Amino acid sequence: MAVREMTTLGCTPSIVRSRGRAPLNAKKVRGVDVLHDPLWNKGTAFTNAERDRLGLKGLLPPVVRTIEEQRDNFLRTLRGKDDPIDKNLMLRALHDRNETLFHRVLIDEIEEAAPLVYTPTVGKVCQQFSMNYSRPRGLMFTPQDKGNMGIIFENWPASACQVAVVTDGSRILGLGDLGANGMGIPIGKLALYCAYGGIAPHRVLPITLDFGTDNEALLADPQYTGWREKRLSGDAYFELVDEFVQALFQRYPKSLLQFEDFSSDKASTLLAMYRDKHLCFNDDIQGTGATVLAGVLGALRMVGRPPESIASLKVAVVGAGSAGIGIAQAVSAQRASTTSTHSLHLLTRTASTSVHAQPPLPDSSGHAAQLNLLSRDLLVSGRRGCLGVPA
Repeated sequence: MAVREMTTLGCTPSIVRSRGRAPLNAKKVRGVDVLHDPLWNKGTAFTNAERDRLGLKGLLPPVVRTIEEQRDNFLRTLRGKDDPIDKNLMLRALHDRNETLFHRVLIDEIEEAAPLVYTPTVGKVCQQFSMNYSRPRGLMFTPQDKGNMGIIFENWPASACQVAVVTDGSRILGLGDLGANGMGIPIGKLALYCAYGGIAPHRVLPITLDFGTDNEALLADPQYTGWREKRLSGDAYFELVDEFVQALFQRYPKSLLQFEDFSSDKASTLLAMYRDKHLCFNDDIQGTGATVLAGVLGALRMVGRPPESIASLKVAVVGAGSAGIGIAQAVSAQRASTTSTHSLHLLTRTASTSVHAQPPLPDSSGHAAQLNLLSRDLLVSGRRGCLGVPA
C-alpha cells in the first residue's frame, strides 16, 4: 500500500507495518462507491472533513453522529420488533451496509445481539435463507465448478484470509439437510468471531459447498437458491471437497479452515483427511468435545476430586452425531491417560445409527478402548473402535 494512500485513510506507515498482517487495502474510490461498500461505509458518522475528502458532500444527511449515537438509534428500532427473525433481518441488513456499526452493536450488546445472530435464531434463519436472500456474502461452490475452484477463489477480493468457515449444509444444527440454506451458519459464526474474537471483518470468509440436497421440500421449493440435484456422495463428493481444500490453501496458505455442520458420516472422515496436512478443525467434533471435557473437569474440581478421577466416572453420551462423537473422543482420550481400561456409551434413538469409526486408540496396556452403541431399549446394537486420536 502506498504511503499516500495510507495517509489519506488516517493511518501512518509505521502503524500499518506494525500490524504484521495485510491491512484493509486502500481503495481509490470516492462518493457513492464508498457508501456502497459495507467495509468502508459508516453512514452519518463520516465527519465533515471526511465528506470533503471522499466526495460525500450532498450524498448524506447533514447531521454528523458518533458511532454511539448510531448504535442507540439502531437499538431503539431493533427493540421495537418482537419477532427474533425480524430482528435478525435488521441486523443482516446493517451488516450488509455498515460493518463498523454492526460489530459495534454486537460488541456492546452481546447478551441481546448474539442470540439473534447465531443460536437459537440462526436455525430459523437458515430455513428461510433462500426466501430472504438479498445480497451475496461469501463463496458458494457446486459440482459444476469442478476443475475451476482455484479460479473461483480469485474472485474473492480479499488479499488475506485469517479464518474460513465452511459447511455443506448436510446437518444444520438439529434441523438436518438444509442444502445451500446452510450458508447462514458460516455467516453467523464469523460475525461472532469478528465481534468477540477480534478478527478483522475483511479477513474472514464464509463458504458453502452446495453439493445438492436430499431435502425434497427444498428441491420442490421455487424460492430455493441452491443446486437442484440430489446430494453427492461417495468418491465424487470427497474428490470435490479435496479440490476445494487444495484451492483454499493455495489461495490463502496461512488461513484456518473450520468445518461446520457436516453430517456425522462425513465429518470424522474429513477431519482425519486434513488435520495433519492443513490448519483446520471441526467445531462440532473438537470444539464440543473440548467444551464438555472442560465442564467435566471443572465439575470434578468443584466437588474436591482430582482430574484423574475422571477414570472412575461412568459416562453416557446421548446421541451419536458429530457432537456425540467429539465428546466421546475427548473424554475417552482423557480417561486413556489415567486408566488402562475404559469404555463410553452413546445412547441413540435407533439401532441403525451410523458412526464412521477410525482405528482404535490403544491404551497404556495395549487394549483398545471401545465404544458401545445402544439402541432405543438400551441394548447393545454394535461395537465400534475408538473414534480417533485426541485433538
